[in-house]
Amino acid sequence: MARPPTAAQRRVIDAADPVTGRLKGTEAQLEALVKRGLAFRHPRPPHDHFLTPTGHRVRETVPEEPEQAADPATGVFAAHVGGTQEAADTGPARAREVHSAWQGLLELRRMTNTDGATDRPCGWERAHLVQAAALALEAAGHPPEAGGSPGYRVRATPQPEAVAVHAPDGEALRACAITLEGAGWQVGEYTEPRTRARYVLASPRRV
Repeated sequence: MARPPTAAQRRVIDAADPVTGRLKGTEAQLEALVKRGLAFRHPRPPHDHFLTPTGHRVRETVPEEPEQAADPATGVFAAHVGGTQEAADTGPARAREVHSAWQGLLELRRMTNTDGATDRPCGWERAHLVQAAALALEAAGHPPEAGGSPGYRVRATPQPEAVAVHAPDGEALRACAITLEGAGWQVGEYTEPRTRARYVLASPRRV
């Protein structure tokens, strides 16, 4: 089993940008993370360092409050996936956080997609399907289901690279599908065999 990162390395990992995974630290710290496979140096100027999927997993081993918008200690942003008992935060501060996270995600697409495309999901999104789909929906203004209020719910599925999106009615479901399609996801509407409820199955588009 690989050795866990040192306390100093862990602080650098925890302080990474919550969406892009961009790292800040001394050259020695960053190179040490690269050698351990926890970070990579981007080939394009200014040659910033970013977390690898393994580095993201290391950061996510820290327990977080469920449905917390941002951990005050680590600053890790979490999109509302829907289905909570408590009302979702929809105030101005939350709107700014969501906007910033979405812009950061678009920048991550530009920097990590081989052709610099921002119109289709990147590797981070394929590794964090539920959060990525929820962020696209929340950034577009769709309300999550929370505190008894109707809204979207995003859930993992047994299918590889696919999430299920539920909404309170057909119109809201179609609106979610349009948003995800515009954000670079392939979508299709399906019916749950047992409940006959309609849902959207969405997966990140690769080309």
